[in-house]
Amino acid sequence: MQTAVAASVELIARHQHSGGAYPASPTYPVYGYCWLRDGSFIADAMSRAGRTASADAFHGWCARVIEGRGGHVAELVAAARRGEEIDPRRMLPTRYTLDGGDGDEPWWDYQLDGYGTWLWALVEHTRRHGGDLAPYRAAIITTVDYLATFGADPCYDWWEEHAEHRHVATLGSVAAGLDAVLSADLLDEDRTKAATQMLARLRELIAGPGTVDGSLVKWLGSGSVDGGLLACLTPFGLVTPEVAEGTYQRVRTELRRNGVYRYLGDTFYGGGEWLILTAWLGWHEARTGRAELARERLAWVAAQATPEGWLPEQVSGDTQDPAYIAEWTAKWGPVATPLLWSHALFVILALELGESL
Repeated sequence: MQTAVAASVELIARHQHSGGAYPASPTYPVYGYCWLRDGSFIADAMSRAGRTASADAFHGWCARVIEGRGGHVAELVAAARRGEEIDPRRMLPTRYTLDGGDGDEPWWDYQLDGYGTWLWALVEHTRRHGGDLAPYRAAIITTVDYLATFGADPCYDWWEEHAEHRHVATLGSVAAGLDAVLSADLLDEDRTKAATQMLARLRELIAGPGTVDGSLVKWLGSGSVDGGLLACLTPFGLVTPEVAEGTYQRVRTELRRNGVYRYLGDTFYGGGEWLILTAWLGWHEARTGRAELARERLAWVAAQATPEGWLPEQVSGDTQDPAYIAEWTAKWGPVATPLLWSHALFVILALELGESL
């Protein structure tokens, strides 16, 4: 296992762009971009693995990307304060080219979770290694202004679907980012007030309509569960132990076969088992005294590697609807392999269980 963990760290490092961005996948045709969500968790894995230069480079890249759009964010915030209806196409992109551009391919582009996740990962990284947040202050302020204004609005979810809903995993990602920044005491009085108010609103939504029968749900008004909700438990820690346990049990019983599905009814490549979510389940199990189960998840993820040691996005051995595999393969080719996010969660779980590099 030690060799596989070290190989995953090296694979991530090898594919990091010279400017600091991590491509979602270096081989999949539409994943040659950097998502703030994927990238932030990849950077968190590298930070945990002691690859501080890699994580620093990613956070520096994010800061440059966001700071460069500060004027645009100021215009969006001003328009919102005037009560204007804002076209979602004006909002910040979900993914960027590796050199920090917007890209010219159409995508499901209005997603808020990555910006909150970046704030969380940045603060965690600097605390872990004794870094300084001052160089990031301008980008942090721009991100806080953006999230304090729009953080509770409907947008696409982690899976780039259902833009009409407010997704609990997204609300949790934004809340985690704002909470992290507030704890770092970087903001002026007005921004502290705005961020505190938005954080309180997000917590109310998560604990109120975002929780049904003792479990988090996929979106406000839904009764179903989603694998991405695991982040609200571990590492974000946004819910009570009772809600965390209820959510964990629903994911474990409703979405797990050997690996973990994103949600019931998923048809992307037939709706297979996702490696990041299986590792995430193990991450929460490791944090809650279920080390034996967590090791089973780690072993399962490791077993999905190709002969080259590459971990895919999902596997299709037990898909929900195999009829869709051919459709997606014809559109974009085989499942994304390697997926750097899969390697990152594998590393995080392994380190959580005490594996060494």
